[in-house]
Amino acid sequence: MVSDLSYYTQGADGFTLIPTSWARSVWDPNALNGPAVCAAAAHALERDFSDPDFVPSRLTIDMFKSARNAPTVINTRKVRSGHRIVVADAEVMQDDTMVARASIVFLRRSAPPPGNEWRPETTFTPPEHAFDNKPRFPYMNTDGNEWTQSIGGHQNVARKRAWSTGMAVLPGEPCSPFVHAVQSAESTSLVTNLGTEGIGYINCDLTMALSRIPEGHELGIEADTHITADGISVGTATLYDRKGPYGTGMVTAVSNPAAQIDFSARKGLL
Repeated sequence: MVSDLSYYTQGADGFTLIPTSWARSVWDPNALNGPAVCAAAAHALERDFSDPDFVPSRLTIDMFKSARNAPTVINTRKVRSGHRIVVADAEVMQDDTMVARASIVFLRRSAPPPGNEWRPETTFTPPEHAFDNKPRFPYMNTDGNEWTQSIGGHQNVARKRAWSTGMAVLPGEPCSPFVHAVQSAESTSLVTNLGTEGIGYINCDLTMALSRIPEGHELGIEADTHITADGISVGTATLYDRKGPYGTGMVTAVSNPAAQIDFSARKGLL
């Protein structure tokens, strides 16, 4: 899917990323949102190290400093290149400060071993209606409720799901299935940490694990676990396309009630 809407535009030097309004955080308009930071790192790693014989099977992004609404540079390096595994790192830089870092593991495609293994039953049912091939706010669903684009309408204690399209990193470039999967996986925080009063946790990382590259321009996510203590939250979720599950997401988050977002009080789709 090619769109003029994107998280960034490209600077005159050809490698600096200039954030657009789509990259701004709902927590702070002078900061970047998690999907934009994750997408930029994933885009650079895929661009520099992807190989059709390998699957990007695990991506971990540590977001240890708030990324500002400012020019951003992604530096990458290969750590290991073997017959079955390739490992690479990325640094998300603003000025001379690292605001996030990422590590990716590529695994070589192969035939499965003999025998059968346990697999959980899946109950995820995507919305029947389709997007119109344009990036939009996600649809959400909770147990006992219909799919809607009102996040505030799902501020409850039920299990949550989201369904979305992807946003391009740069205008005129398609959002690749891998970069879209990273954006969808970042919503692990949304589907696990959204409660009756909104979201009061800020996730400081994302780990996404894939068994295959997803298909289609619409992807979903369903909460699996939500464990909290001492103001720390750990959430996991399963990632879906219309064929079924293709991976998992995990985030850790810290409590920040001073910046609690109550989506029921916000106007528009959010």
